[in-house]
Amino acid sequence: MRPPLPAPPAASHRLPLALYALTAGAFGIGTTEFVIMGLLTQVAADLRVSLPAAGLLISGYALGVFVGAPLLTLATARLPRKAVLVGLMVVFTLGNLACALAPGYGGLMAARVVTALAHGTFFGVGAVVATGLVPRERQASAISLMFAGLTVATLLGVPAGAWLGLQAGWRATFWAVAALGVLATAVIAALVPAERARPAPLRTAQQIAAVARPQVLLGLSMTVLGFAGVFTVYTFIQPILLRVTGLSEAAVSPVLLVFGVGMIAGNLLGGRLADRRPAASLPITLGALAAVIGTLGLAMHSAPAMVLCTGLLGVAAFATVSPMQLWVLRQAGDAGRTLASSLNIGAFNLGNALGAWLGGLVLARGGGLAATAPAGAAATLAGLTLAIAAIRLAGREATPAALPDAC
Repeated sequence: MRPPLPAPPAASHRLPLALYALTAGAFGIGTTEFVIMGLLTQVAADLRVSLPAAGLLISGYALGVFVGAPLLTLATARLPRKAVLVGLMVVFTLGNLACALAPGYGGLMAARVVTALAHGTFFGVGAVVATGLVPRERQASAISLMFAGLTVATLLGVPAGAWLGLQAGWRATFWAVAALGVLATAVIAALVPAERARPAPLRTAQQIAAVARPQVLLGLSMTVLGFAGVFTVYTFIQPILLRVTGLSEAAVSPVLLVFGVGMIAGNLLGGRLADRRPAASLPITLGALAAVIGTLGLAMHSAPAMVLCTGLLGVAAFATVSPMQLWVLRQAGDAGRTLASSLNIGAFNLGNALGAWLGGLVLARGGGLAATAPAGAAATLAGLTLAIAAIRLAGREATPAALPDAC
């Protein structure tokens, strides 16, 4: 078992600076993940590919996260977590440089996949580090603070990247994200504390057995389906705003800004709800998310309604993150928490890939951009069904890990 990182006293209400260093890394990674959605039409035109093909750049990234998360987590299991985090940020920075220099569609796809390899393990290891820095009753809030980097990335990084891409070309955006990677690497190296001793090695079979528990597998599956619903619609948010809602290109960035504000609110809300009632927060947040996605199909034809629903989508989507991450962490136990944490990040991104594919399928079969909303709502409802099943299964067991609301 790994020794815990130094933690502040339980009575302290201040969160350690190391958490904000993790937030900086999350900001850079979140920007590169989501900014492509604000550049989709420019990339498609410049590289002479169709809109669904450009959307696959999102799927390719997400699949890279899904594959890289377990592989890199197991490969780095014997290394100090701080060294792992710094190394992953270096990979992230080099991957974004490769995106900026990509000669064509194939090169850009390959660079996106390389960049994505660092994503899942960074958030997986980072979530474990974050929970080790605070008392147990503040663990969900610590995860929420780290994931706030993603929400701030959507609030500031993605609209700024979309604006920069419109002004100077999409490659300039990736140059800027690479610079963010350099800065985040330096901050993590400076502020994240080193572990007191080298971690004791965990056997691969031991970690796999821990994450093979039914409650963990159900948790991973609900993450995939819940977020698939989000990205069935959000992957194509730029063409939806332009072609269905009738907004101008200049209006896209402000609407993405509204989405980012919603993500920040939802992230904080989900963290607090999960601290108080971890299991109950799962059906509440997933049910709200399905309702918002379904409503988007009706709101797309009205600019005010679409702006409002885009903000609510941000709230509902990121309110689910902390509850789902905390669920798999606690259900996996000490032996499997790092691997489970990374796998759940991969599950979020597999959901992104599945959603992008599902939305593209709807378009390819002539359903139209508005038809992505009911398809997305159906996917999230399937995730809600699995969440209810996981909670009932955990409630039938007598172990403390199976009673998350009592933790």
